[in-house]
Amino acid sequence: MTIRSRLLSILFWSVIAAAFIGPGTVTTAASAGSSFGLTLLWALTFSTIACLVLQEAGARITVVSGHNLGQALVRQYGQTAARWIPAFVMGAIVLGCAAYQAGNILGAVAGLELVAGVSRRVLTVGIGLVAFAVLWLGSTRVVATLLGVVVAVLGVSFLSAAVALRPSLGALVSGSLVPSLPDGAGLLVLALIGTTVVPYNLFLGSGLKHSQQIGEMRFGLAVAVILGGLISMGILVVGTAMEGAFTYRALAAALEDRVGAGAPWLLGIGLFAAGASSAITAPLAAAVTARSVLAMSGEPARWADDAPRYRLVWIAVLMTGVAFGIAEVQPIPAIIAAQALNGVVLPFVAVFLFIAVNDRSLMGEAELNRGFKNFVMAAVVFVTLVLGVTSVMRAAGGAFGVVLPSERMLLEMAGVLAAGIAVPVARTIARRRVL
Repeated sequence: MTIRSRLLSILFWSVIAAAFIGPGTVTTAASAGSSFGLTLLWALTFSTIACLVLQEAGARITVVSGHNLGQALVRQYGQTAARWIPAFVMGAIVLGCAAYQAGNILGAVAGLELVAGVSRRVLTVGIGLVAFAVLWLGSTRVVATLLGVVVAVLGVSFLSAAVALRPSLGALVSGSLVPSLPDGAGLLVLALIGTTVVPYNLFLGSGLKHSQQIGEMRFGLAVAVILGGLISMGILVVGTAMEGAFTYRALAAALEDRVGAGAPWLLGIGLFAAGASSAITAPLAAAVTARSVLAMSGEPARWADDAPRYRLVWIAVLMTGVAFGIAEVQPIPAIIAAQALNGVVLPFVAVFLFIAVNDRSLMGEAELNRGFKNFVMAAVVFVTLVLGVTSVMRAAGGAFGVVLPSERMLLEMAGVLAAGIAVPVARTIARRRVL
């Protein structure tokens, strides 16, 4: 690989980092830093590894088999799956993208508000128009490369602010590598993992068109995801600058006291970049997912980047976010529903990926998972099962007003259910490896 091809590969796969670093990640990671200092950095280390493991599996399936994730699902489970998988996945992914889109746009607006005094509605419409123009005029490959540049801006902003705080090197290493779970931090740890490992990213990474070989794909994806993980860690470090209830303005004020007058600009630019990049990737991911699960009949032209049905999906998601952004409200019922559906989709897709990369008939002998890869992937899939069960229970509690058990009991219940699911998964993998 030449230096140019390596750089282009990193820029291309940076769309994954751009997708998972949004205002939700900024809020969650900064809140973790504010509440627990550097002790939860290890959760971001794990989530970065988990994201890379699952994204690599999805992209590897596409490179080896020629089928994207949606097509591989149907190939594995036949015509029965072909009837219900598209509806289920589309409902979860598209609803989730639309529900979170308002938060993406409002997060970008909040970043600009820290450095400019322009009307929120004007900023919302402006961000929506920019996102529309980028998605309309650019192919998925061009958009992915452009977002790589945005991720670079994001990284410079937050990592510069983190370095300016001069955190202890020993505390950084210890927090990143030594797991600890302070009282009341369990659900926040799951939130840190959940904001990095998101189901629509798996369809996005598998469905993006490219002509890379496995080695080139792995290099670009690894660098991009690790860079995204480092940026998330930088955001957590930035959060340690403040105490008390988290708000963007409170964090900006705390940074100004600790670092100087330029710190709010770094926070504002970083938050804007996080929101703007996610405001582009959420509609893009919805459209790519739709193409992945619906374009099954050999009609690629009907789901091309400039095809009406492809554009209709991302326009609907983008306009939903702009509408809620102008109204300055979050679509709470839709978000609760999206959390519940995504809580099912993520472990479902993670389990499928685990089975698929151990399927000799799909992957062939050369790219079949072995040894250490399976050990790491098993740990990642188990955590996604715990995360999924917990997300569903919390969403159900929020929707129906049910008082949930204590954090400890909730995690124990999720762990028991995840262990029960793991047994049939292990048996299925054993059968697929000997086909």
